[in-house]
Amino acid sequence: MTQANLLQLAKQGDAQAIAFLMNRHLQSKGITAKVILEDGCLQVMLESAQVPNQQALVAFVHRGISSLGAASIEKVQVYWQQTGEDFPTWSQEFDLDISESELELLDNEQDSTTPQILTVSITLSGDNTCGLTSKIFETIANKMTKDILSLCTDVFVQKVVISNGSSMISRER
Repeated sequence: MTQANLLQLAKQGDAQAIAFLMNRHLQSKGITAKVILEDGCLQVMLESAQVPNQQALVAFVHRGISSLGAASIEKVQVYWQQTGEDFPTWSQEFDLDISESELELLDNEQDSTTPQILTVSITLSGDNTCGLTSKIFETIANKMTKDILSLCTDVFVQKVVISNGSSMISRER
């Protein structure tokens, strides 16, 4: 298939042609793209061993898809997952009528207003010979959990797990 044919298919919203064109640019960076077009939404799953720069990668996808001018694509969802993982680490969605500078502003706004969801996991060192009895461990773990859940306002701590190797305290919101 020639370059002109691929580009023509991509401009018509052909997901395989779009994936081929993306992969030609991304594979040298160790990134593979899989693309699906469903109900006007182009889903782009990016996968690599190394964590890429999200903002640069989304801008690359935005520029490329916008330049196609495919009428069949109204919205784009970009996902990234690390090779070997089952679920994406991050995702970002944009409408094609949004400019790249507006996309960057939206991304920055989301970073500052969207709460981050975290699970906190802490392992305490020590054992009975060092004086870390089950009762002391439980007291320390409960205090740490309470402090973490009450003091973290910029992030949403979904779960706190504290263990000492033999016991574990776990709290979920």
